[in-house]
Amino acid sequence: MDKPVILITGADNGIGFHLAASLLEEGYRVAGLDLSGENLATLQETYPDRLLFCRCDVTDEAQVQAAVETVVHKWGWIDVLVNNACLAIFKPFEEKSLEETRREFEVNYFGYVRTIAAVLPQMKAQGGGIIHNVSSGVGITGFPGLTGYASTKGAIEALTRALALELAPYGICVNLVHPPLTNTKSAAPLGVPPQAMADPADVGRKLAKRILSTRPVITPDFRTAAYLFFARQFSDAMGRLLSRVTAKGKNHDDAE
Repeated sequence: MDKPVILITGADNGIGFHLAASLLEEGYRVAGLDLSGENLATLQETYPDRLLFCRCDVTDEAQVQAAVETVVHKWGWIDVLVNNACLAIFKPFEEKSLEETRREFEVNYFGYVRTIAAVLPQMKAQGGGIIHNVSSGVGITGFPGLTGYASTKGAIEALTRALALELAPYGICVNLVHPPLTNTKSAAPLGVPPQAMADPADVGRKLAKRILSTRPVITPDFRTAAYLFFARQFSDAMGRLLSRVTAKGKNHDDAE
């Protein structure tokens, strides 16, 4: 039997890229959506028949719909959607424009909504599917300088739980994916030392092993699951702790 078809947004960098690479190594067919396919081009040479790159801006409904139609035309169906594309603007609230926050919501929240709406008719027609929505711990605990990004992730938490209930009768599983703090471009402004963050290749590889999981919340390892448990139980305290640790690390780097 053919391996499942996985559609990943934000697939050209960070966790999305390494997730795609790991899935291809395991024989899956992968459709990668992103604004650029520069990094995916290297994978295309190795997996010409199992990697499909679709240049796509998730803030554009027509582009999202066209990308999904391209995937279905090539492979006939979509088994798993991984909503991973994100935008994080690190800036104090008073220095941030309303347009910047709107842009974060257009990518991080409405981008997810657009891709889900685009794949939903196909998943219903084929009798099921899995939708993984990548979230973040800051959507639970908050984080200074990330008011927009944290708000979008909090909204994704609620959206996912509501859709999980609504789409279950159609055999469609909607769940949350919580990676650890990972050394990606979006995390760079936080000032956390790279050695204190997870390796995106390692995170992508571990999440690939769980790509068909239907658990409500997916984490790559026990350590991340434990952090998430405490974040949910003690969100205020964990938010303050993370802020202090990050500020301390940033001040240490600045001093050097």
